[in-house]
Amino acid sequence: MLSFFSFAKLTNIKGSYYVVIKSCHYGEKYLFSEDEIICIMKSRSVVLFIILFCLPAMTSCRRNMYKVNVSSLSADIKIKRLEKEIFSLDPDKIPASVPLLKENFGSFLQLFSYVINTGDINDPSFGDFLVRFCTDKLNYEVYLDVMKKYPNTDKLQKELEDAFRHYIYYFPGKNTPAVYTCITGFNNSIIAGDSVIGIGLDRYMGSNSEYYKRLQIYRYLTTRMTSVNIVPDCIYSWGSTEWVFSGMNYPVDNVMSEMIHSGKLKYFEKCMLPEVNDSVIFGFSSKQMKFCRNNESQMWQYLVENNLLFSTDRFVIRKLTDEAPFTSYFTNESPGRASVWLGFRIVESYMMKNRNISLAGLMSNTDVQSILEKARYSPN
Repeated sequence: MLSFFSFAKLTNIKGSYYVVIKSCHYGEKYLFSEDEIICIMKSRSVVLFIILFCLPAMTSCRRNMYKVNVSSLSADIKIKRLEKEIFSLDPDKIPASVPLLKENFGSFLQLFSYVINTGDINDPSFGDFLVRFCTDKLNYEVYLDVMKKYPNTDKLQKELEDAFRHYIYYFPGKNTPAVYTCITGFNNSIIAGDSVIGIGLDRYMGSNSEYYKRLQIYRYLTTRMTSVNIVPDCIYSWGSTEWVFSGMNYPVDNVMSEMIHSGKLKYFEKCMLPEVNDSVIFGFSSKQMKFCRNNESQMWQYLVENNLLFSTDRFVIRKLTDEAPFTSYFTNESPGRASVWLGFRIVESYMMKNRNISLAGLMSNTDVQSILEKARYSPN
């Protein structure tokens, strides 16, 4: 949106004025004579003047810099529903069905088994453990509610296909994951492996789900346990699996490295989901999003002035980058992980000012100091 516009007299050009239109990205300047300015200000058509000269700036604010043309690309995403497969089986037949489950669900079945604590799927007792999981009264109740809320996955599949078309655009030649849904006993939202993504639908039953109240899950977490967050969570988790912090070999594990790494993952997520609102991408409420935008400079200044950016203290790193109701170094109005948003802003500035850098180049870059310097990050 247009921030404001104003008139400013130039002393070095006699009788002339600049009209400065400040947009959300930059200021546009237009030179007029003094007589023209007087005429404009007296005219009842001043609204037309504003429209004519502010429209380009307003249009630039609406332009989505992340949007790319992926219409010619295709991503073959097919969702398989493990929860439907196992809960619809006759419990007496589950042990005998294990070989077929292995065939149909591949490596994901083992990841799923670890999450629900049923062990090695090649262990002879695995079938019996799976029977107990499926015949548990609460698990079966949750399964029925999941099927009511998600009778099919058509919409989810379409959204994932669109996201992974962007992935193919930026990373041609890379494989897309196999995608599965499941019920995890409320243990995991997303299960991501080298080539698979699993979605724990019981963790996306809606922020006001009675299950979450009974489990006493914190409110700041349940606000994101909704269907709209499934695809963003999938993409972030996929990125986190592709670029694992511990495997990136950053020169130093400090606040700045963690901020930049998380910022890169959020930038990746934005590139995959260019139409998704920032509040969903970052998991912030609209009020928290507004806080970050209004206090970006103050938050950055606080980190700089208190020598926190290059701290290697794990306690400090966790307080700034881990999930929390708010970021304690700032104020109670701030969202948790507000510093991750700052990391994203640095990465975004870096990419805007270095157009020759590809997304792949960004994600593999571990030179945090170089990113910070070339970003020329200077929040107003």
